[in-house]
Amino acid sequence: MAPSDDFPISRRGLLAGGAASVATAAVARPAMAEAAPSRAPASPPTAKVDFEVNGTAHSLELDTRTTLLDALREHLRLTGTKKGCDHGQCGACTVLVDGRRINSCLSLAVQHDGDRITTIEGLGQPGNLHPMQEAFVVHDGYQCGYCTPGQICSAVAVLDEIKAGIPSHVTADLSVAPAVTPRELRERMSGNICRCGAYSNIVDAIVDAAGVKA
Repeated sequence: MAPSDDFPISRRGLLAGGAASVATAAVARPAMAEAAPSRAPASPPTAKVDFEVNGTAHSLELDTRTTLLDALREHLRLTGTKKGCDHGQCGACTVLVDGRRINSCLSLAVQHDGDRITTIEGLGQPGNLHPMQEAFVVHDGYQCGYCTPGQICSAVAVLDEIKAGIPSHVTADLSVAPAVTPRELRERMSGNICRCGAYSNIVDAIVDAAGVKA
């Protein structure tokens, strides 16, 4: 088929790779429409949050989507609380809110306006350790240490739960007083995962901190 004059570049020109044909195509090609001006992304909604962390009052202006975990780590620089799975399944981010343990990765910071929060830094410091921290050291209740802050915060809350008579699955019968036993502790600590496998030492440390023998 003979090349047609209706096209800026003939098949023959394309096969030959002629520079003139390519230039003709560039001129003949219709100009592309100008891109629409880009819109600046809308600023995310924020809210003021006032809470007490480790005995110190803080007032933060936060994106309403900020988790309590990120508020502690990124805004207050309290990096003792660890981000593990970020899905509430490993317990590494456990902190105490008004004395109760929670997974801070599953809780929005704005939900805790007016709350009293305790992280691992608030339990004790080098030279003045909390009894649970001391027990973990004595019994080697850790290996890599990544889960340890959450384990300790959870363990402190567990003893408070037992003292208050709050039942677990092991002591579901309210007429049976919860006891500090390895079985009871393993059940109550089951939300805190130690990938190193220091579970038996963790139980020993909690029993020791409770001041009783297993």
